[in-house]
Amino acid sequence: MKQHTVERKIMWGDLDALGIVFYPRYSEWIDAGAHLFFEAIDLNQDQLWKARHILFGLVENGCRYFKPGRYQQLIRIVTGIEALTTKTIILKHRIVSAADDQLMVEGTEKRICLDVSDPESFRAQDIPADIFERLKYALGE
Repeated sequence: MKQHTVERKIMWGDLDALGIVFYPRYSEWIDAGAHLFFEAIDLNQDQLWKARHILFGLVENGCRYFKPGRYQQLIRIVTGIEALTTKTIILKHRIVSAADDQLMVEGTEKRICLDVSDPESFRAQDIPADIFERLKYALGE
């Protein structure tokens, strides 16, 4: 499975009153990790939207928290494909401490291929064959 990794430092604005990462930040980082993963396999979402009227819309997500993130901590967000169907892709994200690779958060996202040519009426569609092949390759099949 091809994976994409992003490093970032936890900043003051990422923290809650207890001095640990405010949990919605993880969802933001995971969403960004998904978009960067798509870019890394040459499926830029903005280009797909403009050129082919396709987006991979989020239909389900979840996180499990193992260790809190702290101010100034360097982390890695590692994203890869967990599963692929004709219409959907499930991405798995691991957020780890860059210092020791300890797992902090594990997240999943289920995204569905959408025809967005009519902004008033999005609809699910099969992933086009060329895109499906690229995703299959990234999955390791």
